[in-house]
Amino acid sequence: MICWPDGRVDTIDACGAAASGADLALYRSAGHKSVPWRGGLAANTVAGTVSGWQAALQLAAQYDTQKKQLLPTSRLLRDAIWYAEHGVPVTTGGAEVAAAKSAELKDVFGYSAIYEPDGRPLGVNDILKNPALAQTLRRLVTDGFQSFYTGSLAYDIAADLTQAGSPVTFHDLARHEAAVRPPLSVKIKDATLYNMAPPTQGVASLLILALFDRLQAENCDSFEHIHGLVEATKQAFRFRDTHVGDPALMSVEAQDCLDDEQQLATMLKNIDRHKAAPWPYPSQAGDTVWMGAVDANGVAVSMIQSTYFEFGSGVVLPQTGIVWQNRGASFQLKEEGWNVLRPGRKPFHTLNPAAARFSDGRVMVYGTMGGEGQPQTQAALFSRYARYGMGLQEAITAPRWLLGRTWGQESVTLKYEDRFQADVIAQLGAAGHAIERVAPFTSMMGHAGAIVRHSNGVLEGATDPRSDGVVAAW
Repeated sequence: MICWPDGRVDTIDACGAAASGADLALYRSAGHKSVPWRGGLAANTVAGTVSGWQAALQLAAQYDTQKKQLLPTSRLLRDAIWYAEHGVPVTTGGAEVAAAKSAELKDVFGYSAIYEPDGRPLGVNDILKNPALAQTLRRLVTDGFQSFYTGSLAYDIAADLTQAGSPVTFHDLARHEAAVRPPLSVKIKDATLYNMAPPTQGVASLLILALFDRLQAENCDSFEHIHGLVEATKQAFRFRDTHVGDPALMSVEAQDCLDDEQQLATMLKNIDRHKAAPWPYPSQAGDTVWMGAVDANGVAVSMIQSTYFEFGSGVVLPQTGIVWQNRGASFQLKEEGWNVLRPGRKPFHTLNPAAARFSDGRVMVYGTMGGEGQPQTQAALFSRYARYGMGLQEAITAPRWLLGRTWGQESVTLKYEDRFQADVIAQLGAAGHAIERVAPFTSMMGHAGAIVRHSNGVLEGATDPRSDGVVAAW
């Protein structure tokens, strides 16, 4: 999502679609009742990230009409090339994930050559190198980003995918392109909020904050604050799981719901201010990374890229060093219904980079990884900062909660970090929430970040102590 200084907002949907050969017959012939999480058959959708970069550069070129500020592709990818070739130290978080996932990944096509070169998972401060990826990035510099989809690079990618057992072909790559679309938006007190349209869950993030804006919750991190956001989350998730998917196949427009005061009022009536609504409700999973940037001109970007699971499908293409994502693992192998697998269909995405414009001139970009928790984390940090006046870093550091299933677990309780006031937690339990205490700082609550550009040009950034994230300035 790009917020331009003149007030325009663009979004880039680079989500890839299912391969032309990815149909029910393929998986049933392989004996699968659901899409596997790892391996070639999990790598069933086109990777769209590079097309998103290309679209972003095209928009930047249109903005920078005098061609004075655009960096060449060689500079944009220079540091990534260096680190891919010479290596990066593995962080504590990276080492923990590599060790936890080794058993399910070590035998996946191409994985161990990069991530377990000595026959074991890389540990803390081991050097992760991927020289084939460095060469791929050099080819993108030389041949252009489109070569990922229609050039010689695309042929190499397709050949390795075929060897890995993936249904994605060169023709699937060639058919892909990113789309520039308007954002979803909703007005609340003193601000306009923006998020991504389907197939992402951006509408859910906006619904939570729009509903909460209409609730009377006077004190930050009080029962009314947390209960109100949790109950708004339930209403938003019900809408999301009923309607959101590939926009070409949706029966309702997400923006129409945000614009319909009567529909919002109906959802609001379904929220009991004192009692928890029944739960669980079917939940979604996902994993991502959020990044935000604001430049000297006031161009503000909120961006999410994702391999879905840790290490995606686990497939690492030997000729190119690319780790292929497994977004299509979320497809259901059914004849009809929500998010069912069809060739050319986009899977449901948890990705939803967020932004806000305030009436006082501030612009904010913010977001998090965390699948089902993304809208909830966004709601927590935004409400603390924008409604209650909490400092930006404090709003991210403060304890958080998560309703529903966490990554890799089946628990659907209302989880809370063990730093809240005891009386607030007692009130939540008394109201009927199935509460579960978790560690004081846990990554299950997401890895949030935010940047605010104030009206005087001052930039303020904050990052999550639950992650390896950082705020950097040049």
